[in-house]
Amino acid sequence: MERSILLQEFDVDKETRNYVRQVHGVVFSKVHPVPLKYKPYLVAISRGVVTEILDLSDAVSESQVFIDFAAGIKIIPNSIVLSHRYGGHQFGDWAGQLGDGRAVILGEYTNRMGERWELQLKGSGRTPYSRHGDGRAVLRSSVREFLASEAMFHLGVPTSRAASVVVSDDLVWRDQFYDGHPKEEKVAIVLRLAKSWFRIGSLEILEHNSEEALLRKVVDFVIDHYFKDLVNKTRKYLSFFSRVVSMTADLISKWQSVGFAHGVCNTDNFSLLSVTIDYGPFGFMDDFNPDFVPNTSDDEGRYSYKNQPNVGFFNLEKLLQALKPILEDYNEGEKVLWNYTDIFNQRFLDVFRRKLGLLNEDENDEMLIRSLLWIMSATHADFTMTFRELSEVSLYDVQSNRLPRESWALKQLQTHKNWRDWLARYADRARLYSDTDVDKGRRKLMQEVNPRYVLRNWMAESAIQTAERNDFSEVRQLLEVLKSPFTKQEVAENLGYSSQPPGWASHLRVSCSS
Repeated sequence: MERSILLQEFDVDKETRNYVRQVHGVVFSKVHPVPLKYKPYLVAISRGVVTEILDLSDAVSESQVFIDFAAGIKIIPNSIVLSHRYGGHQFGDWAGQLGDGRAVILGEYTNRMGERWELQLKGSGRTPYSRHGDGRAVLRSSVREFLASEAMFHLGVPTSRAASVVVSDDLVWRDQFYDGHPKEEKVAIVLRLAKSWFRIGSLEILEHNSEEALLRKVVDFVIDHYFKDLVNKTRKYLSFFSRVVSMTADLISKWQSVGFAHGVCNTDNFSLLSVTIDYGPFGFMDDFNPDFVPNTSDDEGRYSYKNQPNVGFFNLEKLLQALKPILEDYNEGEKVLWNYTDIFNQRFLDVFRRKLGLLNEDENDEMLIRSLLWIMSATHADFTMTFRELSEVSLYDVQSNRLPRESWALKQLQTHKNWRDWLARYADRARLYSDTDVDKGRRKLMQEVNPRYVLRNWMAESAIQTAERNDFSEVRQLLEVLKSPFTKQEVAENLGYSSQPPGWASHLRVSCSS
């Protein structure tokens, strides 16, 4: 790793003692990962990240040197480890200073393709921003983050990446569901990567504390390094905001296209590069339910599946307010913000047209798409497999009720009185009728965007339970399946990854506890 660009551009907190405190006038503090008592061992690695991004061989990535690096034990000589100061709105309310409470930036690496990546450990111990926490993460949440990061990447959703997850016999107390029943859990650490970890909250804390010069410096840094085509724009800050609005709409439409709900869409978890970061209580829907909430701590359903587009607007509004001291024309910024709804609706229709194999646009497409989702909701049809099965069976067979035995999701839809009417409208829209070649084209297009496998909660939970017995084979096997989500795999089929979820899956709960 080379000398940090962040260190070249930004002053660092002069206080080097690692204790929880309010920090002012800087965006980074120097820290050091807290030592583990017990030797860490490898749970899993993402070979794609290790070999294609970090330019390492398989042998190196499985060595004790790499494991110690991924656990925060071995730091690259002369490097300075940083934690990032930011604020944010949490569940709609300003929360003040937040920051990297259990994450540290190890440094940056520019790979053989010229890509610059920031390497970060999550779960490496207390930082100045840990508040009341110990800065650690546990095995269950670390496995979920590791698998989700890689699953989303292979689904084509913009995301941070995860190189590895390691575990130690160090124990911490966690009350997983905040119900007064804490237990000891093993400590784990994820080595994760992103082009940048700056988020909306990175700017909010500076605007809130009237640190205008530093606010301008951070935004200039982000534009100079990640939006280079905007550098010489007459109104570059307005152009930057417009770009983030568009990219955020695109990101959330892609979340919804794969049935994903983030769970904690606070402004401190929304990347300025519009990539998915900070996987906590996320979830992929089984049955289609617009009110699906993956986070048991979200009593009001603020971050439900259907509310994510509105949350995007709320967060972008907070970004606009944070940019106000430097924005060339705030009124124009408001106009850009109000365009978000139209942009999102267009992206949503575009992505669901592709999911239905529709090549062009028609004014009745929104009604066709919304009608299908309504029928899916009414029949509790599986979100992922409804679209996938529709891509694997000829429309003639669907209309003739000649479904294969394994088409369990479509059979659920058949119970709705409006299903056949919808099928007729769909066939007419796609101009299929009995044209076999056209139908094959539709199915091919659909299979390219409709996964057969997503990281369902029950799949993650099964792998976690096995991992907690020091058997990491299921984590690694699940990762391999998720690397090819659009391809039918014998191993995955035998494990039931495309079958109806087991009965116990409906009782699973996920919280913010990590």
